[in-house]
Order: sequence, then structure tokens, then C-alpha cells
Amino acid sequence: MGAVTTDNSVDRADRVPKQDRSRATRQRLLEAAVACLAEHGWAGSTVSVVAERAGVSRGAAQHHFPTREDLFTAAVEYVAEERSTALRALFPQGAAGDRRAVVAALVDLYTGPLFRAALHLWVAASNEDQLRPRVTELEARVGRETHRIAVDLLAADESRPGVRETVQGLLDMARGLGLANLLTDDGGRREGVVAQWAALLDEALD
Repeated sequence: MGAVTTDNSVDRADRVPKQDRSRATRQRLLEAAVACLAEHGWAGSTVSVVAERAGVSRGAAQHHFPTREDLFTAAVEYVAEERSTALRALFPQGAAGDRRAVVAALVDLYTGPLFRAALHLWVAASNEDQLRPRVTELEARVGRETHRIAVDLLAADESRPGVRETVQGLLDMARGLGLANLLTDDGGRREGVVAQWAALLDEALD
């Protein structure tokens, strides 16, 4: 019995590093996929290109993500979840007293590589029947989560008339700023818009 226990312990010890390596490989692939989408768009972001950027073989990439659609929808979802976590971590005690900081943080969600990658995925989904339902479902889920985060951070009472629409308007505005930032650095104009929206929220939510 003692020998069997030892063998099982050795087997477990062998498995754990493999699991760790598998998780690390999956994460590298997801991060590389988002970077490729942001830089090269859908047409230039093949599984081979992503695998090369991640430093893994094409076979290893397909082991984790059998199809191209699997890879890229998972990649955008992964980074969206990471950004949501990071946004919540910015204000661990809440931020109702500093709405300008909250507005700026929400706008940042739509002006970084995640938004660029997601936009390329949306454009591809508009022309790819296999991709469209998956991206539509993902976008709806990410949108709901972002709305919940915004409501929490702003301490918004959505039982009051117009408050839900005000919060959604903020997120729509942030998405518009992200689109404007795709072509040129729109940072200067964003600062003024963020300040104005913070003032509007103070009036609407208090």
C-alpha cells in the first residue's frame, strides 16, 4: 500500500506542473490573440500568427482552441473580465464621492487595446454567420457587467426614473470616445468631456 501511495503522489506531482504549463499557454494565446486583433484586425489575425506571437506551436494553439472563432471570442472575453476586475480594484471602498475618477476609468475601458480588439471582432462578426451569435452573446454579457460596475461605483439608484438611462448614456458616450480615439489621439478633448459628464452625473444622481 505504501508503494502505491508513493506512486500516486509522484503522479500528482507530475500532473500539477503540466496543468500549470497548460494554463500559462492558454493565457499567452489569449493575450496574443487580443494584441493581434488590435494591431492587425481580423483578416491578419490567423491562428498561426497568434501561435507564433505566443511562442507556441499551431498544434498547441488548436489543442486549447479548436477553431479560430473559439480563440478570438475567448480572448476578448478574457481581457474584458480582466479589465472589469481591474476597474473594481481601482475603487475598493467605492467611489461615489469622486465621480470624475469613475467616469475617467470607464472611458479608459473604451480607449485601450481591448476596445480595438473587440471592434475588429464586431466587424468580422457582421460578415461571418458562424461568429455573429457568439460575439453578440459575448457583447451583451460584457455590456451587462460593465453597466453593473458603473452603477456600483457611481452609487446610482436605478429605482429612480431616468437613472438607468443616464448610466447607459455614460457608457454609450464612453464607447463613442473610444471610436474617435481609433483614428487620432483624442486625449485632450476627452478630458473636457469627462469633466462635463461628471458634473452632469452629480446633478442627476444626487
